[in-house]
Amino acid sequence: MSIQGSRRDILKLMGVGGVVFASGLAGAAGAKKKKKSDASGDFFFLQLSDTHWGYSGVSNPKADVTLPTAIATINASGLVPDFVVFTGDLTHTTDDAAVRRQRLTEFKTLTKTLKVGPPYFLAGEHDAAKDAGAAYKELIGPTHYTFDHKGVHFIALDNVSDPAGAVGDAQIDWLAADLKKTSPETPVVVLTHRPLFDLYPQWEWSTKDGAKVVDVLLPHKNVTVFYGHIHQEHHHETEHIAHHAARSLVFALPAPGSVPKKVPATWDAAAPFKGLGYRRVDEPSDRAARLAELPVQPEPNEGTKAAGW
Repeated sequence: MSIQGSRRDILKLMGVGGVVFASGLAGAAGAKKKKKSDASGDFFFLQLSDTHWGYSGVSNPKADVTLPTAIATINASGLVPDFVVFTGDLTHTTDDAAVRRQRLTEFKTLTKTLKVGPPYFLAGEHDAAKDAGAAYKELIGPTHYTFDHKGVHFIALDNVSDPAGAVGDAQIDWLAADLKKTSPETPVVVLTHRPLFDLYPQWEWSTKDGAKVVDVLLPHKNVTVFYGHIHQEHHHETEHIAHHAARSLVFALPAPGSVPKKVPATWDAAAPFKGLGYRRVDEPSDRAARLAELPVQPEPNEGTKAAGW
């Protein structure tokens, strides 16, 4: 999809405090824009993460409102992405299998109210670690898969079904076989929940065999990884591979290692959506991807009224 609108319109969509970040997807600078019908034309998608549906606690006493409000914000924004991705922890963890199934069902029902783009889902450890992804697979879908969109190869990886936070040899072999069928020149976008590098293993902000995954990805020239899990924006590079973490839609977490204990940010009733948000990823035909961090900004419309805000 070609991206329409002036710079002023785009900045308006970004909202106050939005940030544009040029990712590591390299390409021919100044490439001519292609028509909407072109298989490799411009497009953009939205990344949402860590909604933790079912969470109840002091870090967000209105957690049952935040996701519906985010959906209402997106529906009212005028954004028309090609698709939407949720990078894990769709629901909050529970030892009760029946409650887990209920939360997954409620989450899926809620996301059906999104008026933009088809959704792609990934599991987080809160969704899948307790039962090796059994309920998730039944109610949401596969935990790892691929799809192609306008010249970009997308790979969704599962590094959460294993409670140890590993991808596993079988899935790494599957990834290697998939990439053998993909040209090294084809841009690759990896969607996952945990970071594939050792961001801060002390807080489980890593993937046990992430280095093996990165080794499989390195022969491909244009690779970008989008992940969640750490509840904050973060950017990292492994050689030519760019890694970008997204903010959460339930509560923020401190910067890695900045405090002795990983504790959610304190709830601020005057700014209930502080530190929360979602992301727009622009994929122009020159493949120099651009990220826009978007805040949740409820408007006085029917969507937010229905959400109870």
